[in-house]
Amino acid sequence: MSAGKIYAGTSGWAYSSWRPAFYPAKLSPSKFLSYYATRLNSVEVNYTFRTIPTKELLAEWISATPPEFIFAIKAHQNITHFKRLRNAGDATKEFLRLLQPLRKAKKLGPVLFQLRGDFKCNVPLLKEFLKGLPRGIRAAFEFRNATWFCDEVYEVLRRRNVALCHAESEELETPHVVTADFSYLRLRKDRYSAKARREINARVARLARKGDVFAYFKHEDTPDGALYAEDLLKKT
Repeated sequence: MSAGKIYAGTSGWAYSSWRPAFYPAKLSPSKFLSYYATRLNSVEVNYTFRTIPTKELLAEWISATPPEFIFAIKAHQNITHFKRLRNAGDATKEFLRLLQPLRKAKKLGPVLFQLRGDFKCNVPLLKEFLKGLPRGIRAAFEFRNATWFCDEVYEVLRRRNVALCHAESEELETPHVVTADFSYLRLRKDRYSAKARREINARVARLARKGDVFAYFKHEDTPDGALYAEDLLKKT
């Protein structure tokens, strides 16, 4: 592992409620992404969880952002929630194929596979699914059931260089175990105190000594997450 870059943002950008604390008061929603990309260098796209993006939409995202801007993409629910990884190889390959415009533009970050909260640990199924993932794709797994937090799962992820998503919320916190040459953080609490943000900044700086770090704050309702992410980029 080598020293990496820090990417920070939120899980989406299309929020009028961010005006005027983050977006200028009169900024058109059609300009939100391009403005967002002047202050933050990455975004996690939740849109792709329910909707397959068209080539035209991906082209809009690419043209609205600078060359170094990175999109982390949440895998479609057909893969993670309906099929629950079982016999999902073809669906996954097709989903990744549709993301090729981002990859060709060098704007594709990790693909996040977020599992259901009632999906309990199944190591053989995880192994089988990971076999079908292309080696050139960065992947992260967010487990929402604590049965997955065990050494056997961590070792499976390490063998494939897949990141254990460090998801932090009011309900469940993932162990801070590194399983890949990059780190993926989802910081989902509504509020973080100044002390908590300093701790996050220090933790991200430590992780960046080992590889790239992708950190995304909660995005709904208020611009706090975007402002936290901007502060993270300034302080690390």
